[in-house]
Amino acid sequence: MGSVIKKRRKRMAKKKHRKLLKKTRVQRRRLGK
Repeated sequence: MGSVIKKRRKRMAKKKHRKLLKKTRVQRRRLGK
């Protein structure tokens, strides 16, 4: 049971990281232009 919860947390962390990357990419494009 514990290992399954840890795997789920890792997956959620990856999704959160991707969302942060998308936000930073938009900001960089606006700054570049």
